Amino acid sequence: MNRIYIKLMTLGLPLILVSCGAKKNLVKDTPVVQKTVAKSDKKADEVELKKLSFVQKVSDNSVYATNIVGDLRFNIKAGGKDITVPGSLHMRKNQVIRIQLFIPLLGSEVGRLEFTPEYVLVIDRIHKEYIKADYNQLDFLKDNGLNFYSLQSLFWNQLFLPGTDKVSEIALRQFNVKLDEIGENNPVSWKNNNMSFVWNANKQSGLIGETDVAYRSLQHGTSTLNWKYSNFTNVGVKMFPAKQNFKFTTTATKQKQTAEVTLDMEEVTTKDNWDVNTTISNKYKKIEAADILGKIMSL
Repeated sequence: MNRIYIKLMTLGLPLILVSCGAKKNLVKDTPVVQKTVAKSDKKADEVELKKLSFVQKVSDNSVYATNIVGDLRFNIKAGGKDITVPGSLHMRKNQVIRIQLFIPLLGSEVGRLEFTPEYVLVIDRIHKEYIKADYNQLDFLKDNGLNFYSLQSLFWNQLFLPGTDKVSEIALRQFNVKLDEIGENNPVSWKNNNMSFVWNANKQSGLIGETDVAYRSLQHGTSTLNWKYSNFTNVGVKMFPAKQNFKFTTTATKQKQTAEVTLDMEEVTTKDNWDVNTTISNKYKKIEAADILGKIMSL
């Protein structure tokens, strides 16, 4: 036992002596390691701050106006059809999104598609039929996690979070940003369970040029929505996309359906002299909500 102890002391003594001689160097080296860690943390904080700052810029591009109104050219490609008709868009923030379609030259309304926080309304003037249903009755919206506020944000060219009516300052931290992407855009993203969202925003202006929404579910299939924005025009001190193109593909319905819609506004105004509520004539027949997507495509 004594021999082992002596051997350990013999081996350990040089190390003790070296450590005593190097004590000053160790004391000096430790802050260097701490300084490196501090720099690393500081750099990470700076990156996160840059990301948050960019998301804030994107969010701040939202127009202040309560109303967006304008005549437009409406084009739909679906079921082998490619139809262009004159139309109009009336939106009042947090209340309604309304698209009206007219007969060329005559100007008579042939159809109306309306979204409100409570229901979706489709009116077919030609056949005197209509569909009015809440969002839980509409498979292609319910199964894809979309409600009025999600659709409103898409039409208004804004960031959004499912299930909320607005994105708070604190909620901006939930978005992720890739700042080192090649090209003129920074992808802003958010993902939760089956849903993912990507907003491609200009690096300089923060304007959203394109939005991609994907919903994947074993039960409800796959749906994708690609929404493109262009021809930005002044609405007060902010910019609004006068041209919007969105393509929707889903297998959540009985069979795969694809529709592509283009709204090309001739002007963008903030007129408020129009009624929010649509009155339905008692001469119109109410039909099942299940085929609302088919009805929209047949207008």
